[in-house]
Amino acid sequence: MKTIQFTLITLTISAVLFLCGHVHHNISFANDFAASKPSDRVDFENDLIPVFTKFGCNAGACHGAAAGRGEFKLSLFGGNPQADYKAIVRQLAGRRINLMHPDESLVILKPTAQTRHGGGQVLHENSEGARLLRNWIQQGARYETLRRLERIEISPQKHVITHLENPIQLRAIAHFSDATTEDVTRWTVFTPEDSSAVEIDTSTAAAKVLRRGRHIILARYLTEVVPIEFIVPFNEIPIQNPHDKGETYVSPELVRTSIDTEILKLLSTLRLPVSPAADDATFLRRVTLDLTGYLPTPDAVTAFLADTDPHKRETLVDRLLQSDAFTAYWTLQLAKLLRIGAQERDTQGAFVYHQWLSEQIREGIGYDEMARSVILATGDSHAVGPANFYRTVNTPREQAEFMSELFMGARLRCANCHNHPLDKWTQDDYHGLAAIFAKIESDQIVKVKPSGEVIHPETREKAVPRIPGKRFLSADVADGRAELVEWLTGSENPYFAKAIVNRLWKAMMGRGLVEPVDDFRSTNPATHPELLTALSDDFVANGYDLRYILRRIALSAAYARSAGTLPQNAEPKTRLRDKYERHEFLVLDDRFYSHALQKPLEPEVLADAISDVLGIPDTYGNEPEGTRAVSLFNPNTESEALDILGRCGRETSCESATEGTDGLQRKLHLFNGDLLNARIGVPGSRLDKLMSDGKSPIEILNAFYLAALSRHLTETEQQFWEQHIDVNSSANSQRAILEDMVWSLLTCNEFVSNH
Repeated sequence: MKTIQFTLITLTISAVLFLCGHVHHNISFANDFAASKPSDRVDFENDLIPVFTKFGCNAGACHGAAAGRGEFKLSLFGGNPQADYKAIVRQLAGRRINLMHPDESLVILKPTAQTRHGGGQVLHENSEGARLLRNWIQQGARYETLRRLERIEISPQKHVITHLENPIQLRAIAHFSDATTEDVTRWTVFTPEDSSAVEIDTSTAAAKVLRRGRHIILARYLTEVVPIEFIVPFNEIPIQNPHDKGETYVSPELVRTSIDTEILKLLSTLRLPVSPAADDATFLRRVTLDLTGYLPTPDAVTAFLADTDPHKRETLVDRLLQSDAFTAYWTLQLAKLLRIGAQERDTQGAFVYHQWLSEQIREGIGYDEMARSVILATGDSHAVGPANFYRTVNTPREQAEFMSELFMGARLRCANCHNHPLDKWTQDDYHGLAAIFAKIESDQIVKVKPSGEVIHPETREKAVPRIPGKRFLSADVADGRAELVEWLTGSENPYFAKAIVNRLWKAMMGRGLVEPVDDFRSTNPATHPELLTALSDDFVANGYDLRYILRRIALSAAYARSAGTLPQNAEPKTRLRDKYERHEFLVLDDRFYSHALQKPLEPEVLADAISDVLGIPDTYGNEPEGTRAVSLFNPNTESEALDILGRCGRETSCESATEGTDGLQRKLHLFNGDLLNARIGVPGSRLDKLMSDGKSPIEILNAFYLAALSRHLTETEQQFWEQHIDVNSSANSQRAILEDMVWSLLTCNEFVSNH
């Protein structure tokens, strides 16, 4: 009987001590629960959360998953320590910890595999992580935060490696609010973006780079994630001036603008040689397509090649930028970004939206003013173009995601269910932005709806409107869009200008300085961060003028390079063996601009180019004959050609659309379908007219080369065709051969890409 009473008393005291430990953190008890010195106290947030992160307990593949694992859920990577504390201490009737016998706590038994654990053994019984857990429970399993992490310092954070065989020791120093620092390397998770390129020894935090190039490693400690950049030159021997031994050589003609200075700086570090400049014919075709979506006409090619003015490229660019074709083509580009498309059985809104956008581009309205117009828009969407911005998606949360990806280049959607694991965005940011848009009624008449709200999934209460990453809005603000747009388009905003400049860069150069273009974050650094900042600052200083930035890019030496590669900056077809490693690796430059990147022509541009070369226009729905694909306001306009070529329907972002212009369907139709075959030699076509005019086969061939490739036949090509065309054969025989020639020309890579 006494034994039973003693046991009951012990259990009662244990329960009281447990409850009191959470209500009164300053209560101390003798013996097992005696308070330790402050320096010995285990800080739940700063000491234990890193343990859970280091061993993957709160990762998405384990208890950090949306639904947790084994009825135990932790916040992803420790983003919500208070919720983690409740899950460990209070859920499951408190069975996860045992204050009387800490070693029998489930939070220790399971990760050390002393009892069945789906994740196996992740901690050894006598490891530092297990000791921290044990000490924390012995101290009463309190939620204490003795200091706040202010920043994490990683070394080296950027490093040029000259020898692949040498490991690099990584180190992490945490800086706290109480002015203390601590080496937290052992608790920092180092994750390479490409595990086939970089190996990390998790026990020593030593990194070994396996192949040449630029590699990113993410260092995570608590909520801080810091990128580490390693660069291993592609070539062992620097590019040298043939006259000055040992000096890295940069030819003066390679530097036309400050853009080239930044590009060449990294190329020099990477030891990547620069391909020659593109010839006039290549430049003319490239810049005309990039700025207007048109192929240059044969007359324009002939005139440009004959022009001896040393400034003719600048003159050409300026003329193209002021053309109607520029307005039409860049209306298409921004219409894709804005996802302008017709509502079901309602095309009026898309029409007026497209017309408004075209007018903005024609008049040179600043991009900041365009953003202000669409974000602040209200009114009848059939009459007020920008009001259709609020009819693009269906819910306030989707509107928040759309706005952030479009105008900030940020994937805020990752913060819907939990704080963003790779960025600073929180659930408060996501749902706070959605709360701003919840106050907009998005029927045909777009208007403010003060009663609109969204529920925060964490608090189960109305989300408070918030400028993401900055501040909550006061309760008396009925329409938070004005404050949102002032912050967004302010000259100090770190996202707005960079997001659109990066997209302009990609449109011209084939790849964004940040990729993907809607994924701006510190852990996804730009290949050339100083260049992106400089261009963005220049964009702001020049009134957010799209033409200004496009002109700067078009007149740089980097833009004007040939797409032809050298052995040292080759395409991925080349495989070399590194003398330090047993495996093969690819030597290529697909992002540093030592040569121009070949870009597939967009479906609309390719469709128009085919029509122009063949001399037979395509038809689009009920649009008048001669309507160009780049001018269509409705992406769902009936067109078999555009469907074949893989147009984007704009229901979601065209930047992440899976359909592309290199699909099997497109290739099959180019080879066998009516897209080409039904128009090549029909009456009235270019081929038919040239033959009717009595042109010789070589003259016809040269005319098609000028129309399709913006250049004349080379001597080798002329010899090839002369061997295959019998000038003494019948007209019908020659027609068949010439039709095959036109078909082959329009299916070759040189035609379907902008090189």
